[in-house]
Amino acid sequence: MPVNSFRHRHTVLSALAVLITAAAGCSSADDSASAAVPSPDAKVTKLCQNLDEALPAKVDGESRDDPEPASELTAGWGGVAIILRCGVERPPKMADPKVANGNDADAVPGGVNGVDWLMETRDDDVQRFTTANREAYVEVKVVDGRDSTGVLIDLAPALKKAIPEGIAF
Repeated sequence: MPVNSFRHRHTVLSALAVLITAAAGCSSADDSASAAVPSPDAKVTKLCQNLDEALPAKVDGESRDDPEPASELTAGWGGVAIILRCGVERPPKMADPKVANGNDADAVPGGVNGVDWLMETRDDDVQRFTTANREAYVEVKVVDGRDSTGVLIDLAPALKKAIPEGIAF
């Protein structure tokens, strides 16, 4: 009897170790997105806080799922699919005359539903959009080859409400 009891106990402990290892490997932290939090001045921070309050719960069919670390200056939808950062620096391409003249294949100015954007395609299959002609720069990154039109349409009302037209410094 003692041998069978040992074998049973060993089998139960082995199965328990496998379950614990599997649960740790499937933790939701593995899927969480992260985003660097911008450090804008007080005026832009207030605009970004207003934007955070106005942002929709869903963007392009994805539920809001904010990145780490938690901040009113960042937001996300669908894990890493759509990441927004408010109060970012002006992108260098915004001052590039090739972009303004339409001679840069990787960066194009445009507008969607009353919000102007600098649209950049990056090497890592990420599309980066940065607001233009607003008092704060807001960056939106879209991954997974997703059609970004729905993303920009869904974000436009909140951006128009919270970030006034003007020039960010």
